[in-house]
Amino acid sequence: MTRLDRYMLSQLMVLFGFFSLVLVGVYWINRAVSLFGQLIGDGQTALVFLEFTALTLPSVIRLVLPVSAFVAAIYCTNRLMTESELVVMQATGFSPWRLARPVLYFGLIVAAMMAILMNVLVPASRTQLAQRSAEISQNITARFLVEGAFLHPAEGLTLYIREITPLGELRDVFLSDARTPDQRTTYTARRALLVRGETGPKLLMFDGMAQTLRAPNNRLFTTTFADFAYDMAALIAEQVPQVRNAAELGTLELLRASVADATQSGQNRAGYLVEAHNRLAQPLLGTVAALIGFSTLMLGAFSRFGAWRQIIGAVVLLIVTQLISNAATDLAQSGARLYPVVYLPVIFGAGLAAAMLWVAGLPKRRRNTEAAA
Repeated sequence: MTRLDRYMLSQLMVLFGFFSLVLVGVYWINRAVSLFGQLIGDGQTALVFLEFTALTLPSVIRLVLPVSAFVAAIYCTNRLMTESELVVMQATGFSPWRLARPVLYFGLIVAAMMAILMNVLVPASRTQLAQRSAEISQNITARFLVEGAFLHPAEGLTLYIREITPLGELRDVFLSDARTPDQRTTYTARRALLVRGETGPKLLMFDGMAQTLRAPNNRLFTTTFADFAYDMAALIAEQVPQVRNAAELGTLELLRASVADATQSGQNRAGYLVEAHNRLAQPLLGTVAALIGFSTLMLGAFSRFGAWRQIIGAVVLLIVTQLISNAATDLAQSGARLYPVVYLPVIFGAGLAAAMLWVAGLPKRRRNTEAAA
């Protein structure tokens, strides 16, 4: 690379890093707030909260990088034009195509980052997140054993624990079971322990009483017990076999999956192919976003009032490219042979940037630029 390329690339990378940190921070905090209320409210620890927020970070970064690349290209180009550096470069004979070369290098670096994220880090983080979510959903101690509160872990069940000692002993336990029609059984015990059994967790209650009220004749049956084991499997939602969705599979797994594999997982072959090719196409949109931002500003001549019209135009063009991307993804979902459609936004954006660079390089526009310098 020439000195010019290194200079522009360094400016772009610095701005890209700054905007990425800002946007990732905003997105991550927004996600962390919802996770905090969900996890801490379920009795999870701060370490679990930090683990979950860390596992969502690759997905957040994946969303932010194209936007950061676009904003960095816009900001850097506008600053170079405002300080007349870009105008001087054009006046000395550099064409818009030549000036776009460091922007292309920058876009390819962003694309490489996104490719690593989308094909390696994001699937791995989503797989780990799904596994940890399944494990936590089975953590009955953290979810339901909360002292001093009436809990309803399942329909027809009410649980109250006055105190949980540091050793894990439960004091003054109240459990009401009304799942059986026309019958309600209430258990009270001075002490209780939660232990693991072959069929699931069990609640061992000591020094207690069971009261059963039968509705047809409103008869109450009372039984005292020294110890009693209550099956806590009802507190855990019935487990459905975990099926890995397309977002959790590796790119090669998606490409090699057969129709039978997709059907067995409850999905379709078209969804697998779209997910795989999106992981290959989306990184290129980061390059396209940077080129659109740069080439749109190259259409305007130097102005003391700035390039607000070009900036607004660049934002509109980026939105149009994203809308085409969404439409192409929806269209490709309708058939396994339509997966090449997901590359249309990349072709459209690249063609758009090339057309604007061609227009910016026309002799009449170059003469206007040189006159402004």
